[in-house]
Amino acid sequence: MDAFVKISAAMLAAQLCLTPLPAAAASDDTGPLGIGLEGFAYPYPVRFLDLTRDGEGQRLAYMDVPAEGSANGRTALLLHGRNFPASYWQPVIQALARAGYRVVAPDQLGFGKSAKPVGPYSFDTMAADTVALLDSLGLPRVDVVAHSMGGMLAVRLTRNAPARVNSLVLEAPIGLEDYRFAVPPVSNATLLRLEGNSTAESYRQQLMTNYALSLPASAIEPFVSLRERVKGSGEYPRWLQSFVNSYQAIWGQPVVHEIPLIQAPTLFVMGENDHNAPGKPFAPEGLRAGMGRNAEHARTLAGQMPNARAEVLPGIGHLVHMEATDRFNGLMLDFLNRH
Repeated sequence: MDAFVKISAAMLAAQLCLTPLPAAAASDDTGPLGIGLEGFAYPYPVRFLDLTRDGEGQRLAYMDVPAEGSANGRTALLLHGRNFPASYWQPVIQALARAGYRVVAPDQLGFGKSAKPVGPYSFDTMAADTVALLDSLGLPRVDVVAHSMGGMLAVRLTRNAPARVNSLVLEAPIGLEDYRFAVPPVSNATLLRLEGNSTAESYRQQLMTNYALSLPASAIEPFVSLRERVKGSGEYPRWLQSFVNSYQAIWGQPVVHEIPLIQAPTLFVMGENDHNAPGKPFAPEGLRAGMGRNAEHARTLAGQMPNARAEVLPGIGHLVHMEATDRFNGLMLDFLNRH
């Protein structure tokens, strides 16, 4: 059973009151974690949906947070990035709930507290899993807020099930270019070796540098700690294979060519300093410099869409909702409330 249910009643009550918490609940425990983050507390209760992938039973974890005060009858679906569990959405969940929204924040299969499949990833399958979650909760239509890799999933979800998406907020999404044009194929064996050799310091540096974060390093320490603690699990090789498979999906399943076809009202919220581009270290030097022009790409793509705009925040990197929480929440709520 997920260790979250063992949290004391007092702690649970405090969480449900939506008091300020860190984006990922820190713990003094530095011991091993299970690959489902057993032993790591999320800011809201976690539930599970049983699914099947590749003939194997899986469990998809999600938080379902009710609106505070007077509910507006709408639900926001939050889709996380590759390097983060759904717990990092806490300040966004808090803002949405206080504004009257019900909020559903899943960990996609392969991430956070969800099961870790070892077969190849597909954004189509992830979108189908997300629709299954909405069906199980009786939610015919939602507003989608998506970050980083979650933006690629959001594009595919909106294209595959357009009737389910009322509006779309894309926070620093990746996939605004086709990485195959610059990055050659990289074998699973190479990725497994490189990711397996990652240390706390190299991972910390990767997040701070690749994401051009304006945050102090201490702000991302919970995520660094999580990755290190998972290494102590007996199932760490399964976690590692699952994580590598997500890179292959990002590289090999581009969505940029579909973005101009999205009909739903769309808001891009970009950090001006964000030049993150998965696979950039593997690209030839002559092509590397041209990758990751994310704010520029967002503006261009918004201009090609029937109902979209891009907002670029100066001095901000890839984690917009953590680096500029109030500005992000303000832009998000203004956009959602207008649609």
